[in-house]
Amino acid sequence: MGPGRGMRICFVSRRYWPAVSGMSAYAENLLRHLVRADHDVTLVSQYRGDEAGRAVYGGGPPPPERVPAGVEVHALEALGEQAVGRGEPADFEADVDTMTRTVLDLHEREPFDVLHAQYAYPNGLAVLRAARAAGLPAVVSVQGGDGHWVGTCCATHRDLVRAVFTHAPALLIGSPSFAGEVVERHGVDPARFTLVPGATDAQRFAPRDRADVARIGDPAVLLYHGRVDVRKGVLDLLDAVVLLLAGGVRVRLLVSGVGPDSGLVAERVRELGLGEHVELLGAVAYERAHEVYRRGEVFVSPTYAEGFSNTILEAMACGLPVVSTDVVGVRDCVRPDDNGVLVPPADPPALAAGIRRVLTDDALRRRIAERAYHDVHLRWSWPVVAGQITAIYDGLPADVPAIPDPPIDPSCRFRTAPHLL
Repeated sequence: MGPGRGMRICFVSRRYWPAVSGMSAYAENLLRHLVRADHDVTLVSQYRGDEAGRAVYGGGPPPPERVPAGVEVHALEALGEQAVGRGEPADFEADVDTMTRTVLDLHEREPFDVLHAQYAYPNGLAVLRAARAAGLPAVVSVQGGDGHWVGTCCATHRDLVRAVFTHAPALLIGSPSFAGEVVERHGVDPARFTLVPGATDAQRFAPRDRADVARIGDPAVLLYHGRVDVRKGVLDLLDAVVLLLAGGVRVRLLVSGVGPDSGLVAERVRELGLGEHVELLGAVAYERAHEVYRRGEVFVSPTYAEGFSNTILEAMACGLPVVSTDVVGVRDCVRPDDNGVLVPPADPPALAAGIRRVLTDDALRRRIAERAYHDVHLRWSWPVVAGQITAIYDGLPADVPAIPDPPIDPSCRFRTAPHLL
C-alpha cells in the first residue's frame, strides 16, 4: 500500500446530515475527499430519531443523496440520549457501547486500517475502545463542544474526555487558540495535538460575481448563518441591530439556521419590534447554503467560542466581509482589520460599532473581503486540508490502553439536555 492510499477507513460521526451543524459539513467534505483519494470509507453516524432531537438540529439517518458516492453508511440511532424523552437521564454509556460494538462487527466482516472519530466524547471514547479491541490505530478530531464544555459538566465526563485526550494515537484540533484552551482546562500535554485547520468547499462557496465582492446596498444586508444558539451570540446580534437602527444605520438581518434557541430568537425579534428588519430563514440545506451567502453583504458571527468556524470560512470564500468576535477558534483565522473585523464577545455596542465600521469604511470593507477570499483558497480549502489528514493516517501506532467507565455523576447537565453536549 502506497503512502496515504488504499486504506479502509471507518469514520464515526457525532452529527451528520440532516443534523444542521458545522460537523455535518466537515464530515461530508472529508468523506468526499477520502473517496477521491482512493480510500474505502465507511461512515458510522449517530443520529437523533426522536421528536425532540429532530426539533433541535434536524434528525434522522443520513439521507442517501447527502452521502458521497462510494461511502458505506451505518446509521445508529442515539437511543441512550433519547431516554430524556421518557423523562430519564441520557444514557451516554449505552450509546458508546453501541458504537463500539458496531465498529468491531464491521471490522470483523472486513478489516479496517484506521478508525477516525469526529468529536472526543462519546464518539472518541467508542473509537478508542474499538481500536484497543481490534489492535487498530485511531484518530480523534476535537471539533468544538468536546473541547469547550464537555468535561466541565461533571466528574464522569471530565475523566473520560481527559482519557481520550491522553490516549488517542492522533489528536487533531483546528487552531492554536482552541488547543490552548483544552490544554489549560484539562491539563493535556500540548504535544498531543496535531493542528489541522478547518476547511471549506471553495468551489461550492464562491461569489456570484467577483465584481460584487464588498458591495453593499441600502439597507445593507447582514447575514447570520449557522446554529441558532445563544452561545453563538445570536441574541447579541439582535441587540446590535437595534443599536444600529437607532443610530440611523439602515440594515436588514437574515438569520439562517436552526438550533436549540430558534424559538427564543423568534420571541426576541417580536419583543424588540424587529419584524420589519429581521428575516428568520429557518433550516437551509447545505447544498443551498451558498445561495444564502449570496443574499448577504456582511457576514456577522458574534460567537462565544469555536473549534474552527466553518461558516466564517464559507463566508470568506463567498467574498463577504466578516465581523466576528475575538475568541478561541476565531482569532486563528480572522486577523483584525486585515481579513476581518474582531470585537469583544457578549458586547452588543462593540458589535454594532464593528458592523458600522465595515459599512461606512469602503476601503476597509474591500480589503478584508479580498484578503479573506485569497486566504481561503490558499490555506483553508478541502483539497489542502484533506491531504494533511490522510498523511496523518500513515504510520500511526495501534497502541490504546483500556479506558474504564468511572462512576456516573448524576449532576451532569447534559444528562437532561444531551443535544447540547
